[in-house]
Amino acid sequence: MPGIPECANRVHSSYEEARVTHRRSRAAVLLAAAGLAGGALLAAPAVQAAPAQAAPSAAQLAAISNSLDRVPGTAWYVDSAAHQVVLSVYGEAKGARAGALLATAARLGPVVRVERLAGTLTSYIRGGDAIYTSGARCSLGFNVRNSGGTYFFLTAGHCTNIGATWTTASGTVIGQRVGTSFPGNDYGIVQYTNPSISHPGTVNLYNGTSRDITGAGNPSVGQSVCRSGSTTGVHCGTVTALNATVNYPQGTVYGLIRTTVCAEPGDSGGSLFAGNTAYGMTSGGSGNCTSGGTTFFQPVTEPLSVYGVSVY
Repeated sequence: MPGIPECANRVHSSYEEARVTHRRSRAAVLLAAAGLAGGALLAAPAVQAAPAQAAPSAAQLAAISNSLDRVPGTAWYVDSAAHQVVLSVYGEAKGARAGALLATAARLGPVVRVERLAGTLTSYIRGGDAIYTSGARCSLGFNVRNSGGTYFFLTAGHCTNIGATWTTASGTVIGQRVGTSFPGNDYGIVQYTNPSISHPGTVNLYNGTSRDITGAGNPSVGQSVCRSGSTTGVHCGTVTALNATVNYPQGTVYGLIRTTVCAEPGDSGGSLFAGNTAYGMTSGGSGNCTSGGTTFFQPVTEPLSVYGVSVY
């Protein structure tokens, strides 16, 4: 599958050491500010129990999340119920920066929960059969329209970054890219330019039927959701976190939906939905639909607002 070009930067070792030192200092400041720094209790009577430590606030957890180094192959989110930042470390996260990040997590103590996950964290894209651009294949997310009656479709931004003209598998032009945002976000929009191409407001269920999408919203943790994509069809699972930060090799994406739904290359941009409600577009993840995995989704409400369009 075509990859997204990456730029390799040579960093002088003294600069890297300075970065690590700087992050250690930030972590120490955050620990102190959050009341989480360790230390011996001096002159405490043996018969007295240590006072219970207050759980970190949402603001303190957000500050800790923002302080973490954005090492490719890692992701994190705030588990509000557990009062923890959950740091996911995938197989490709190695080297000095990954080691420094884990050391920071260890110093922060139980406020950061580290989980090691197999596989490689990647944005899904490859050559194949669905919506095409520049030899790459992705999956259409949702058909949308603006108040003037102009029709578009939404898909992943790491897809729309690759090319401007989109076609069917046979090479028939569908439309032209009019907006793209990746990294930071992961969404893009393509305007239909071919009047002979039908674009109903439905999602393909890959069983000979489709699902009419009549609204859009934001899911909740624990909610059951399904994903439709051109590589693996429809698969379902559960939302495990919101507002996740994901560090792809091509850059960091914020505010994603984390799920147990599987996906594979070519499913990128595909629809996340439940019932008749649109929730997001496939961004990336790890694993596959044979052994399972973790998949992240760009919330659909953001591009709907940014581009002034709606599902129908």
